[in-house]
Amino acid sequence: MAYLENLYSLQGKVALVTGATRGLGQGISEALLRAGATVVLNGSNHERLAETTQQFADEGLPVVEFPCDLADATQVAELAEFVLREQPRIDVLVNNAGVTFPHELLDYPDDAWHQTIRVNLEAPFQLSRRLAPRMKEQGGGSIINITSIAAELGFPNNPAYGAAKGALKQLTKSMAFDLGPFGVRVNNLGPGYFHTDMANLSYSDPERREARADRTLLGRWGEPEDLAGAVIFLASDASRYMTGQDLYIDGGWLAKGL
Repeated sequence: MAYLENLYSLQGKVALVTGATRGLGQGISEALLRAGATVVLNGSNHERLAETTQQFADEGLPVVEFPCDLADATQVAELAEFVLREQPRIDVLVNNAGVTFPHELLDYPDDAWHQTIRVNLEAPFQLSRRLAPRMKEQGGGSIINITSIAAELGFPNNPAYGAAKGALKQLTKSMAFDLGPFGVRVNNLGPGYFHTDMANLSYSDPERREARADRTLLGRWGEPEDLAGAVIFLASDASRYMTGQDLYIDGGWLAKGL
């Protein structure tokens, strides 16, 4: 047991998780905390962020909060500066925050397109390039980009989301090339359909909910805790020879074919 505990331990590590106040982000943060990491929680909703931080702190878990809107480049820079200034190191970056604005292509709103690209693609790029130099100085680190099965498949009425996730998938591979020589690993973690606020449009419709579950090989939707093992694996030394890869936690959705 000691071997496994050491292999997956994040004791003494510091992680930043964006979009950490609900759904997958909250589950990811809890997994990292329980594996021993100190976690900087980020979210755009100040009240929800404070509640999440307090919830973890009440359990004696080492959390720090920094609210900001990742659609604002200035605030993204301020988040990175806060981490570099206030934390002794940064070992894990989880670019989880995402937005989605489903709408038909032919009259897709410009502001929805730009908001999606800023949060889902530009923010991960900016945070990664600002925090990677510290990881380089330390001799290594792990960047985990939360993509989606939408990076592999076309879905109707959501062009911005699919474009952003597909681009993020390829950004990960480019970053893996550039940062690999410094011991910084970069990987994609792609969820399928999970029971979160973001997917509530489908989940709240009984017909859609059942259809999505039937499309998986496991016959159900994912829950945030279903990502815990994969996140700890990618953040820890258990994946120390893995970079530039795509890991899909989708209940077998993609195994049925594209």
